[in-house]
Order: sequence, then C-alpha cells, then structure tokens
Amino acid sequence: MGNNNSWLELSEKVAVVTGAVGGMGTKIVEEFAKQGANVALVDILKDKAEDYAKEIREKYNVDTLALSCDASKEDDVDAAVKAVVDHFGRVDILVNTAGILRSSLFEDLSLEEWQKSLDINLTGYFLMSQRFGRVMIKQKKGTMVHISTLLSKFPETYSGAYSVTKAGVNMLSQQIAAEWGQYGIRSNCIMPSLVKTPLSEGFYADKEVERKRKEITANKRIGNLDDIANAVLYLASDKSDYTNGTELPVEGGLGIMMGDQIAKPGGRKEYAIKHK
Repeated sequence: MGNNNSWLELSEKVAVVTGAVGGMGTKIVEEFAKQGANVALVDILKDKAEDYAKEIREKYNVDTLALSCDASKEDDVDAAVKAVVDHFGRVDILVNTAGILRSSLFEDLSLEEWQKSLDINLTGYFLMSQRFGRVMIKQKKGTMVHISTLLSKFPETYSGAYSVTKAGVNMLSQQIAAEWGQYGIRSNCIMPSLVKTPLSEGFYADKEVERKRKEITANKRIGNLDDIANAVLYLASDKSDYTNGTELPVEGGLGIMMGDQIAKPGGRKEYAIKHK
C-alpha cells in the first residue's frame, strides 16, 4: 500500500489529523495519503469527514477512519483515541489544525467569543495532545505537529483572541517536547502567514490587498496549502528526528522584512544605488 520509495518514509504510518476537512487539514490528509500513510480524519463535520475518508481511501489505497469529534470535549476526544487505537493498533503522528479567527476590537470582544477561541484554538490542542500523547508514551515513540501562526509572535490586531491562543499553542508544544522527549515523542509548530486558505481567501478577493501582501514578503508571493503540507510532512517524518520543541515559520520570509518597510528617500533600493 502507498508509496514505499518516498524519502520521507511515511508509508504505513498512522497519522491523526484534526480539522481534517477544513482547508489546511484537507490538504494535509491528502499529502499523508500520497505518501502511503494511513489517516484518521477527526472533525466535527461527520458526514463530510466520512465522504472525504472514502475518497482518500479509494484514490490512494490507504486505510482511513473518519471520526466525529469536538476536540474541546473530553468525552469526544477519549472516544476518538479509543477508536483510532482499536482500528489501527497505534498512532504515530498527530497533527492539530483546527482553528478559528474572529474579527473584533479588543474593547468589544465578548467573553463568549474569547472562550470559544480558547476552546477551539488551545483547549482542543491540549486535549488531543494529552490523550493521544498517553498512547505515544506507552509506545515510546510519536510525533506531533501543531498549526500555529507567525502572528503568535506579533499581535494580529483586531482579531480578538487569535494571537493569544496561538501563542499558547507554541508554549503547549514546547512543554510537550520538554516533558515527553524522554519518551521518544517530538512536538513542533508550523507558523504560517500570508498563505491562501479557506480561512483567509476572502482577503485575497481584493487584488490590491494581495499585491501589497506579496510586496512585504522576501519571496514576493502568497503561500499556498502545499507549502504548509510539505512542512508538516517533514516535521512528522523521522527525517526531522532531532528537531523538537521548535517553531518553523512558513511565511515567505515575511519575518525578516521589517527593515525593508522603513522608508528612505526615493525608495530603499534606489537610495542604495544613488549613494553607493
């Protein structure tokens, strides 16, 4: 089954992906299947997860399991863990992708919206990591990849609790790595930014917004779901076996471009040419 010749050597691995039918998760599931990994699709949207699991199973000749689960509820998560272990016998990889962003002025942010963001973006990651982590501890092996954001390091203004929760994801990942590295478990974060996803695609309907965003990256382009999935697969594979507790930016060099945003007379490049 699957691709036995891949450099990543993910064939026959068991990968659990949360938010499995929500944009990033959908692409990550497919890329695991392309590599020959068996995939458990965890999502609150039961019918959609089942349909996609069937499609992936038939297309890539891998084993799939669709599970309806609210990752912020203990009973749902415990049931998902049991179902995965009963079906596959183990779990090699956990990828946490579920997340929401709600626009709001901070002074207007309601406690209900604050709590909802915490539940989905952070508590869900904690519960999935803790409960699947217990299985990995028994196995003495496992790896976790969590989708964070570059805006966990800098505030995403007017976006409610988003940056706060994602900063929590970074520290959650580091604590897992620090405590469970001794059991052969690795935990790392992906920090995307300026990537076109179902969550962000509305921004890019405005072509002027897209142009301005391209300009502030080193690569001068907007990222795509392949960019994220490729990074996830690398961190999920044994090829990154000595990488633990880190945060990998996947943002086209946006984070290094602060100096480039500081104006100079006539333009930064033109100023350098004129005054060399």
